[in-house]
Amino acid sequence: MPTPPAITGRIIEDTVIPARGRWSAKVAKGHLLRIVDVEGKQGVDFLCYNANDVDDRYAAADTMKINGNLFVGLGTTLYSINCNPMMTVVADRVGFHDTIGGCCSDAVNIKRYNNAGHGSCRANFLAEFKKWGLTQKDYAANVNFFAYVPIGPKGEMDFRDPLSEPGDHVDLRADMDVIAIISNCPQINNPAAGFNPSPLQAVIWDPEG
Repeated sequence: MPTPPAITGRIIEDTVIPARGRWSAKVAKGHLLRIVDVEGKQGVDFLCYNANDVDDRYAAADTMKINGNLFVGLGTTLYSINCNPMMTVVADRVGFHDTIGGCCSDAVNIKRYNNAGHGSCRANFLAEFKKWGLTQKDYAANVNFFAYVPIGPKGEMDFRDPLSEPGDHVDLRADMDVIAIISNCPQINNPAAGFNPSPLQAVIWDPEG
């Protein structure tokens, strides 16, 4: 099982996000956020907002266009709708993180699988939004860390088995003050969470502290 490298600096927060759970926090410019897939194969639905102007939120399409890649990986910068750099991936044990699959919801689970009621990332996001004065109008297409959604030659796509193993992680440097929001995916109808939702670890630290 891989062990994330030791953190050098002052740890500001170290939280275990339970299976199907949710989490959010402010991450100051220059600070880092580490997301650890504790047991492996667990999708992480992620959004971020400019902490000083929440209308300036993560923009999936602009992030793909500016980086020139459908996948998020080492060196990828997440951009806002005003094309401001928000967070940059500075360490990555997986290499392919989804930008197009979006989040699960009761409506999608019913439409695709005729099955709902076990929770959803959309519900997690909306619940976490309340902490920051956000509403469903502030929702945006999200990143899915550790989730793997390959694109076929005719444009076909769907969630496949996540590539992350126990202990794999991604580190994000805040390029502005951000509000980072995580839904620990509760999906059981497709392999986005390995058919077995499991915990995550979120660590924020100041490398200069």
